[in-house]
Amino acid sequence: MTKYLGLHETLEINEILTFKNLCLTKSTMMTGLAQDPELKQILSTDADNSARFIKTLQEFLIDRSH
Repeated sequence: MTKYLGLHETLEINEILTFKNLCLTKSTMMTGLAQDPELKQILSTDADNSARFIKTLQEFLIDRSH
């Protein structure tokens, strides 16, 4: 399936990747600034989820063997 991505799909994935990278950066930075333990946990979980999502999206762009 992924080897048949159209140009517009590739561009959309790149846009989503850019947005999720921004989310990851913000969550990571805010985790260090947050003082509330529950908020730190939420931000940390969001950062972990964002990192996994970014890896998944990158696979769509890199692995075209499927």
